[in-house]
Amino acid sequence: MNLKNFISEALQQPPRFAAYEISRELAKLYPEKGIIEGCDYEFDLEAFARAELCVVVSETAIHSQTKTEWESAHEPLRHEIENAWLNVLWQGRLLDVLLINLASGCDTRRHWIVAETREIAEEFFRAVCLWQSEVRGEVLVFSGGGWRKNEELYHSIKSATFDGLILPDELMSEVRRDLARFFELRATYERYRIAWKRGVLLIGPPGNGKTHAVKALVNELGVPCLYVKSFKAHYETEHDAMRQVFRRAREAAPCLLVLEDLDSLVTKENRSLFLNEMDGFAANTGLVVLATTNHPERLDPALLNRPSRFDRKFYFELPAPPERERYLQRWNEEFEPEMRFCSAALVPRIVALTEGFSFAYLKELILSSMMQWVQTSQPGAMDAVIIERAHVLRSQMSSMSLETTPVADEEDNDQ
Repeated sequence: MNLKNFISEALQQPPRFAAYEISRELAKLYPEKGIIEGCDYEFDLEAFARAELCVVVSETAIHSQTKTEWESAHEPLRHEIENAWLNVLWQGRLLDVLLINLASGCDTRRHWIVAETREIAEEFFRAVCLWQSEVRGEVLVFSGGGWRKNEELYHSIKSATFDGLILPDELMSEVRRDLARFFELRATYERYRIAWKRGVLLIGPPGNGKTHAVKALVNELGVPCLYVKSFKAHYETEHDAMRQVFRRAREAAPCLLVLEDLDSLVTKENRSLFLNEMDGFAANTGLVVLATTNHPERLDPALLNRPSRFDRKFYFELPAPPERERYLQRWNEEFEPEMRFCSAALVPRIVALTEGFSFAYLKELILSSMMQWVQTSQPGAMDAVIIERAHVLRSQMSSMSLETTPVADEEDNDQ
């Protein structure tokens, strides 16, 4: 391969042999230099350069391929390098970095770093990966076997507060106090030689505020958050993925490791390893595993009932009459005057009609009533509208599975 056509010739190689051929050709081109290669997601050279930690320019003798992607009407276009040979200036040292996407078993693009010595190449590689692995006012989401920074989830968390959540007062205060005190009392735990780790499980039927409570806790506590969507991975086993998750969480501690829908994440196949990770065969110092479940009966008793794993359990039950009344009153106060309930006796009547409703159903009641009311927009008409919609939803509940929730499900239920 000659330098000018290096990338194009590399991409013409059979995928199974391309990485080896590239490595061999680089060794021939630069026999006196140190060369390392890999396909680590954490080696995000573009992000490192955007943070002004190095300077990157494309090698002029070689055509570099960059893709431009549309995110949304509110986001700038996103530019991402597909295949390129880059010249890098880092801490007064010049390096070459080759980035190539190969159709191989690795789920990220491959990179080659060429430096004066192998030690310099490894030092640069380590610096980029360490910087990328830090959690800096962000949320890391684990999915498909790798970590990604999720801005949408981050902004959702930053807007979540307990002010927007209606729960029994004692439950809300206990959840908040328990975790706040945990992070405050590190020195006390250490003084009395108590393991400074925590397992917290939020239990209850869907649509009753568990997801909102998790987001509000993450926002309020202000510690790093790692969020797991699935332990399933493209190119490694669930066991490998689970080890990777707990390893990263220990590096980020003190932090929150969020496991939503724990009953679907922990299966018969991975349960033994999960129990070992929770028990802390490796130190879990400063780690809070914050999990939720709609179906505690699906969890292994060894996970659910052993205190050293989830030592605090909080139950998010269907809202009782006082919570339903507070919820309805809050919405009514936020309505425009002509949309509000007219009768003072209406709220107690709706409270009675909504027995057994989750907060998700109550939200559906409010939203569907608003949509029906705007068709006429008549002052005073909301009383009859919301009564009618309550009966409709009650009928739907009778005909639906107990596990089915309406459109306003828990994931989107901000009450």
